Amino acid sequence: MLIIVGAMSQFVAALPAVKEQELELAGIFGNNMVLQRNTDAAIWGKAAAGAKVRVKASWLSKGVEVKAGSDGKWMTRIRTPEAGGGLGISVKSGQEEVELKNVLSGEVWICSGQSNMQWKMRGFGVDHFKEDVKKAKFANIRFCDVPQVISLKGQDDVKTRWSVCSPQSTLQFSAVAYFFGSRLHQELDVPIGLVSTNWGGSAIEGWISPEVLKKELPNYTQLTKSYPQWISEYGVTYNRSSKKPKGLNQSSPGGLYNAMLKPLIPFSFRGVIWYQGESNIKQPLAYRSLFPAMIRDWRERWGLGDFPFYYVQIAPFGYKRDPLPAAMLREAQMMALSEPHTGMVVTMDIGDEGNIHPKDKKPVGERLALIALARDYGKTTLVASGPVYESYEVEGNKIRLNFKGLGGGLAARDSGELTHFTIAGKGKQFVPAKAVIDGDSILVLSKEVAKPAAVRFGWGNADRPNLMNKEGLPASSFRTDDWQIKGK
Repeated sequence: MLIIVGAMSQFVAALPAVKEQELELAGIFGNNMVLQRNTDAAIWGKAAAGAKVRVKASWLSKGVEVKAGSDGKWMTRIRTPEAGGGLGISVKSGQEEVELKNVLSGEVWICSGQSNMQWKMRGFGVDHFKEDVKKAKFANIRFCDVPQVISLKGQDDVKTRWSVCSPQSTLQFSAVAYFFGSRLHQELDVPIGLVSTNWGGSAIEGWISPEVLKKELPNYTQLTKSYPQWISEYGVTYNRSSKKPKGLNQSSPGGLYNAMLKPLIPFSFRGVIWYQGESNIKQPLAYRSLFPAMIRDWRERWGLGDFPFYYVQIAPFGYKRDPLPAAMLREAQMMALSEPHTGMVVTMDIGDEGNIHPKDKKPVGERLALIALARDYGKTTLVASGPVYESYEVEGNKIRLNFKGLGGGLAARDSGELTHFTIAGKGKQFVPAKAVIDGDSILVLSKEVAKPAAVRFGWGNADRPNLMNKEGLPASSFRTDDWQIKGK
């Protein structure tokens, strides 16, 4: 037996070394993927330094040839077709070849944020979305999962996985993203690709590039002073499945951008849906600048112009550890609508005082889809927004509130009296108020305030008010004043 082993060892040693394959596509590309239709889509990867790389798409008569750089990196662009399937891509370099099969052309959306975006269909028990999961047999909807990785330096690649929508795969995917994508698919009848890149508990600082954070965060240097120690002790990246370095988490500035977003650039897509904010509840004023800075940051780095960026306002929840109102963070989110081609879903009607992860994810995804359908896909007759506070006038002992986003008109969700309005005089002491719909405006008053100066609506952390339009879309919390709130 020993003699045989020795002989085998000599035989193996005599075999020529198998050369490791050098040609590869970036991790975002894979079988079953969806390419953004009708665009010059970037295709990139690595090969031997200086090697010629030929990219051939099944729908094009000619291939494209590009030369890898001295670092082996290469990139080219191919024109994608109208929506459809049965597509393939072949990438060759020398004797090496990579093929992509079962590729579709359609509408691709990036789905990002923290836990309410990450929350999977199975997250509340398989019976919660039982009927929706049974019906999730859409071969032209594809899911792409980006693994949860934190990096202290910008990464060039991340290995993703594309899967075909089925009841089994749907259970493992973001509920909000699924309901968004399935509504688009049913309305548009085109393939839909959903790229899920999110991490529960992440603060917005984690999703912004270090270059922008240095300008936006005065304490950036202080927050990242331990980075060199992390690099020396643990290396550059942290995968969620490995031991976590002390002090490093999903809110570490730039950490998620470096590992879960930068590697996706310049992958072509239609737009972004975003659900995040709960982890920044204690810094609402900082969020006013950080959130729009992140939107501009992503747009600049992708170079696709002001692509659609639609997001979800945080839902009512009893933030007992923070006495300051969640409405301040919602106010900051509302302010981000000043950025071009943005839209916001309001969730004031579906929060849960005892659960920061409200179970009713279907209306969230479908409301995001409403905005996209109305803004980007020509469904201009759809009402995609609830009432949005616009202005006020003092009329004697009352304040009149004016709105846009009226749809079919103002309404109360339960057809009762409007709830969660407060009013104050110049003394800034707010008391409960009576609110009455008067045509396209609302009159607010209280016997306790003879000379009113300001109104606030839905200002409590867990308030679930009933103001909506007749299409059932709720109004956001708001205030008419700009008075400084204690502690802010």
